[in-house]
Amino acid sequence: MQNGQLRPAILFIAGLMGVYGVASAAAASHGADPRLLGGASAMCLAHAPALIALYAGWASLRTAPLAALLLSVGTALFAADLTVRHFLGHGLFPMSAPTGGVLMMAGWLAVTAGAFFRRNDA
Repeated sequence: MQNGQLRPAILFIAGLMGVYGVASAAAASHGADPRLLGGASAMCLAHAPALIALYAGWASLRTAPLAALLLSVGTALFAADLTVRHFLGHGLFPMSAPTGGVLMMAGWLAVTAGAFFRRNDA
């Protein structure tokens, strides 16, 4: 996927994360054990606005594409693992939640690096 295609995809993913965050929060409030779905909801609802902010700052933040990609994939992996654990009793694949967590942290580090790698014209 080229950079020009990535930006609208990030906004789309942010919307899906928002929807899933709300839906999983609702499901967690009606289940026996809300911890897994609640965690998936929290990650999606925390990272969806971050992706929207990266989308908005795309032109001025050189690391926005990398940060958005890492946050998107990391959050999806983490939330998917917790959701599969909740409904099926086993994880998505071995180490999927920790891998997602590491990718999210790398995404936030890419945001941090953006303070030093701004576009010249921004």
